[in-house]
Amino acid sequence: MRSSQLAQNIANEITLLVTSGELAVGDPLRTQHLADRFGVSRSPVREALQMLSEQGVLEQKENRGFFVKESAGALAETVSDEARPFEVANDYQRLAEDWLTDRIPAEVTEQVLRERYDLTKMQLNDILMRAVREGWAERKQGYGWRFLPVAKTPEAFEQIYRFRMLIEPAAMLEPDFRLDRKIIEEQRRIQSRMLETDIERLPAERLLHNGALFHEELIKMSNNPFFHLSLVRVNRMRRLLEYRSRVDRSRLVRQCQDHLDILDLLERGEVIEASYAMRRHLGGALSKKSPITWSWSHQMQEKTLE
Repeated sequence: MRSSQLAQNIANEITLLVTSGELAVGDPLRTQHLADRFGVSRSPVREALQMLSEQGVLEQKENRGFFVKESAGALAETVSDEARPFEVANDYQRLAEDWLTDRIPAEVTEQVLRERYDLTKMQLNDILMRAVREGWAERKQGYGWRFLPVAKTPEAFEQIYRFRMLIEPAAMLEPDFRLDRKIIEEQRRIQSRMLETDIERLPAERLLHNGALFHEELIKMSNNPFFHLSLVRVNRMRRLLEYRSRVDRSRLVRQCQDHLDILDLLERGEVIEASYAMRRHLGGALSKKSPITWSWSHQMQEKTLE
């Protein structure tokens, strides 16, 4: 992946943060924070910030850095599902696809990967750091890399949902569960905005992110870190499959409505009812296999042809 391509992908992702409301007018953008978030070095982030400044999305203030410009909402164009942002772009997507379809081994050296994808050392490092952040790769002790298990089959995806049906309702019944008004208000804002406009206009990646974030933020209120860590882990394991699939946007309307209903129950102090509602919500997703449409037969046909 050429540096300019990587910077453009990061610029697309930053644009999504602005158009989705996660970054507001006047908010600062810190290079190191963004580099950590996207799992890349600071160089392509700086290039992306400069590109957005030239496009009028950001404003560069001398000795202070970059800030979201007041006119950014009108200037920033939404990235479509076809022009996907950083998470699944180009060589990162190729690597993820090869791991999902068993075209590469679980343990591999950097040299093998560089030759396979025709990458420089820095380009490969950016991609592998992204995979580490997404939870499906780790550096081996000494030499080489190891790719970790992810949900590669419909059975694995359903097992993840059944696991979630156990831990998420139970987390609300933990003795240390405490309602966090800031979390409730922020999630209500996100879910309401999705119903109003975002389901139709945001790319699939951002919609999937918002859905996972709702559940991860709510489980934090259990004040049991093991619940939260477990959910984040399994969400990462299913993320690769979700990114390569087509989102059923009509189903997301029902999903958001369920989310708002759960928030209403929690705000009224009806925690047990909210726990039951969460289980019904996850069970509904499981009964439909998932909120996304898979093309398993097509994948198996591709494997047969190899």
